[in-house]
Amino acid sequence: MNSDLKYKIALTLIPNIGDILAKRLVAYCGGVEAVFNEKKAALEKIPGIGSAYAQSVINHKIFDRAEEEIKFIEKNNITPLFYLDKDYPKRLSHCEDNPVMLYFKGNCNLNAEKIISIVGTREATEYGKRMCEKLIADLAIHHVTIISGLAYGIDICAHKAALDNKLPTVCTLAHGLDRMYPAVHKNTAEKMLENGGWLTDFTSNTIPDRENFPRRNRIVAGISDATIVIESKKSGGSLITADIANSYNRDVFAFPGRVDDVCSEGCNAIIKQNKAALIQSAADLVYILGWEQTKKSNAPQQKQLFIELSNEEETLVNALKEKESVGIDDLCFIAKLPMSKVSALLLTLEFSGIVRSLPGKAYRLN
Repeated sequence: MNSDLKYKIALTLIPNIGDILAKRLVAYCGGVEAVFNEKKAALEKIPGIGSAYAQSVINHKIFDRAEEEIKFIEKNNITPLFYLDKDYPKRLSHCEDNPVMLYFKGNCNLNAEKIISIVGTREATEYGKRMCEKLIADLAIHHVTIISGLAYGIDICAHKAALDNKLPTVCTLAHGLDRMYPAVHKNTAEKMLENGGWLTDFTSNTIPDRENFPRRNRIVAGISDATIVIESKKSGGSLITADIANSYNRDVFAFPGRVDDVCSEGCNAIIKQNKAALIQSAADLVYILGWEQTKKSNAPQQKQLFIELSNEEETLVNALKEKESVGIDDLCFIAKLPMSKVSALLLTLEFSGIVRSLPGKAYRLN
């Protein structure tokens, strides 16, 4: 356990200090422990802090609560993940409002090569469940990790289908890891610990209040390559997650439904508004995300001389000039483009002999 874990957890317990301000405190003070050793006058000068928040920072009573949480973590074999830790979900770290702390119980890789989030209505129809089960069954050969929220309807259907197809599946929760909501899904959640796990940014003793769910949804949207909405009414948590994913420049997909079906109103709307790409099968998803690209020969390719690059291609090439190799997630962050777009650009550059793909979804210049 990190010696400074107490300070990391305490940082999240400071009243009225959210994730963005907490990270700003660390950046200005030079470290998480330094935040609590800084003088009030210096804290007040940090943008967005001021006198009231500075007083909250120097209130060290939160350390008692942090130490309680450490005991809970150790007793229950939970992995704490600070936003600066190397094992913190890399995709999520590219989101401005990513959680300062995550708590994970399970055994899967949160930085797996292929991760998708599946969301939908709590009142799923037989059509929605069938589409969900078929999508996941057809994705099994691609060894995809499935993320969802353990809610009724599409969420629990996605988790069960992932388990049936021996795919890792992680539930993101709107409460601490000392409870399970809804309780009726506890058996499924327990099975997920064998191949997947539970993930939250809430400490123990946090109940699933309504306002926690939108906060939970940003993890669902940010931790994956793409978010798939299978069924949704015209408003609800699934559409909130889709909007958040769009704000993160992540790919969003939706299954269409009948125009007079209330459970498809949301999906049809975001497709019509160009907030989601229409898909009908796993093959559509695999093609758009570029997962079906054939492995290229390691033999060097001759570059096309004097090739004219688009602005987006030039941005990627310039990023690759800075380092020996760059992962596709970092390229998406640098270019501020969705995964599908960056994959297509890289494929064009690879065909032109300008870049070469490496193991682990990384690229370098030829």
